[in-house]
Amino acid sequence: MKSSRQEQILKIIAERDIETQFQLAEVLKARKIEGTQATISRDIKELRLVKELTAGGKYRYALPSGTGAANFDTKLKKIFKESVTSCETAGNLIVIKTLPGLASAACSTLDGMNISNLAGTLAGDDTAFIAMRDNDSAENLCNDIKSML
Repeated sequence: MKSSRQEQILKIIAERDIETQFQLAEVLKARKIEGTQATISRDIKELRLVKELTAGGKYRYALPSGTGAANFDTKLKKIFKESVTSCETAGNLIVIKTLPGLASAACSTLDGMNISNLAGTLAGDDTAFIAMRDNDSAENLCNDIKSML
């Protein structure tokens, strides 16, 4: 799934210097994660990765420095992780229970993650409904959410 692949990309660039999309694809492949060059290119764009110069004079992929969208995303994900109490599927729908008043924060986080097959989100006070385009996508996303908790 896209979110787990992107999570692995972030881990990889934190662990080692990756200069090219080809190198990144090879490391992902070694970790049994498939992705075409076009998919990896989109992931790099969505994660807002930049190339920075290393001390050795080479370039590597990295998260952008500074405050801004990346820090906002990090804060939203932290709120999501700390506010969600349960997740279950009902067909192509995902029902997420949160602490009181935090369902809209959970939906905002999911909306900002550019999740493929996400049709839309709807938040109440402590319950969020996530509509996926198919049952398998709902199961996969719910499993990803449970692994974050």
